[in-house]
This record gives sequence, structure tokens and C-alpha cells, in this order.
Amino acid sequence: MAIFLPATYIAVIAFHFEVIPLKLLMSIGVSREKVPFPPFIEALIMEIALEMLREAGIRLPAKIGQTIGIVGGIVIGQAAVQAGIVSNIMVIVVALTAVASFIIPNYQMGASVRLIRFPMMIMASLFGFVGLSVGLMILIIHLIELKSLGISYASPVSPLRFQDWKDLFIRFPQWSILKRPVSSMAIQLRRADSSRPKGDKK
Repeated sequence: MAIFLPATYIAVIAFHFEVIPLKLLMSIGVSREKVPFPPFIEALIMEIALEMLREAGIRLPAKIGQTIGIVGGIVIGQAAVQAGIVSNIMVIVVALTAVASFIIPNYQMGASVRLIRFPMMIMASLFGFVGLSVGLMILIIHLIELKSLGISYASPVSPLRFQDWKDLFIRFPQWSILKRPVSSMAIQLRRADSSRPKGDKK
């Protein structure tokens, strides 16, 4: 959501409005009838305002930073809607995007996600869902090509090693994981505790 929600909104409104139910489409049309900007400019204005509020909140003292961020977001959003600069739906989309980006626990990773959002918005404004698909493929290819200490960032999904999947999405019981991951390039692949019978405690 933090990366693709604004881009999806732009793609749907600009190219693929037929996927929206008719009643919702009419509601969106009513909220956007006074907005003079295309969806991309509308989203860009709100995203830049959100980033400015976020950066200002970080640099202010902790006790008032969060308050100013929340109050500023509400005031700016309401004023922008009343002025006809952005639509109500766009404010909701940006708010959900902000909440999704706050879920990321690592600040550096959150900053990366916030930056990736803008190229995805550009791709969606130019090519719709096709641009989103191409952007997602480029992002996945980049993640696969990354290496950390000589090990692929996407290991064991790429390169594909099913024997290492016991510790990937769901961690299997410790006694069932008999070998170390192949991608770790360990001298001894067999784990030290692999000789313990099932259910034995240390």
C-alpha cells in the first residue's frame, strides 16, 4: 500500500475507470468535478505536502512534532478539498498511504519506500496498469540482483532452493531443520543439533 496505492488510484482514474462500480464512479466524479488538475498532479501535490509535514514533524520536539503533523495534515487536507485543489478520495488515498508507510519499523527502509512511490506514480500516469506492472517487474529484478556479503538478497527464492524454504515464510520446528541454508556457503551444512531426537529439550 505504501508504494502502490497512489499509483493505483492514478491508473484507475486516468485509464481504467471501467473497473470501478458505477455508484462509486459517480461519487468519485462528483468529488473531482471541481478539481482542475489531472490525477497525477493532484496526487503529487498531496504527496509533497505530506512529505513536508513528515519532515517538519521529525525536526520538531517529539511532544509537539506528532501533534503538528496530525493537525497540519487535517487542516491542509480540508483546506485543499474546500479550495478545489484535490478531491476527497485523494485525501483518503494519501492518508492510507501515510498510515501504511508508518507501519515500516526501519526508518531507512521507510525512506526508500517513500522514494519508490514517486516513480510508480509517474509510470501509472503514463501507462496505467501496464506501467504499474512494468514498475513492479523492475523493482523485483532489482531486488533479485542485490547481494549482501556475496549472498543474493532474494535467496532462497532466487536462486530457487526448495530445501531452504523451511525457514522462509513459516518457520518449521527447530528439530526439523537439519541443515544450514545452502546460500550461506557454510563449510559444514549439517547443523550441530541435528542429531537430537524429535522433541528432546536442550
